[in-house]
Amino acid sequence: MASPLLGQVRPAQPQGHLDLAVTYDATRSNAAYGNAFWLQGGSVQLHAQFYHGLGIVADIAGSHASNIGTGGVGLGLVTTTFGPRYTWTPARSRISIFGQGLIGQANGFDSVFPSPAGVNSSTNGLAALVGGGVNVTLTRHLALRGLDADWMRTELPNGSSNVQNNLRLGAGVVLRLR
Repeated sequence: MASPLLGQVRPAQPQGHLDLAVTYDATRSNAAYGNAFWLQGGSVQLHAQFYHGLGIVADIAGSHASNIGTGGVGLGLVTTTFGPRYTWTPARSRISIFGQGLIGQANGFDSVFPSPAGVNSSTNGLAALVGGGVNVTLTRHLALRGLDADWMRTELPNGSSNVQNNLRLGAGVVLRLR
């Protein structure tokens, strides 16, 4: 009598999990005077997956370049962004592929930002990221972030369009917390 009932039992829903990723990031930027340059830094991401690959992520990244133009001016940049992420993991695979769209704030500092009143050494503006990456599971609680690639748009004063398009590339480790 129990066997027909067992055939009607639905499979368990995938359990949610919480990940913490720490990555090294290199960002190619065009923020100053039409010159392209590289910023070096890192990021911390907290990702909560809650339903069939869907989740939400918070990303805090910081980077710095000591010389962004011909005048020896540097740039520090911290972005804080949040948004949705979808993760796809093929059956019986150690590889997970994710895509995300994040929005938040960019904080530029230790640089020169034009303003109507002259120049400022720090400023804030919009930050938006669209991209994705690949994680390779090593153990139940540890994975490698093999690649994290994002197009990042920031809107900080630069004396022309006040828009910067950046390519952020990263790699690091992922800790699965639950």
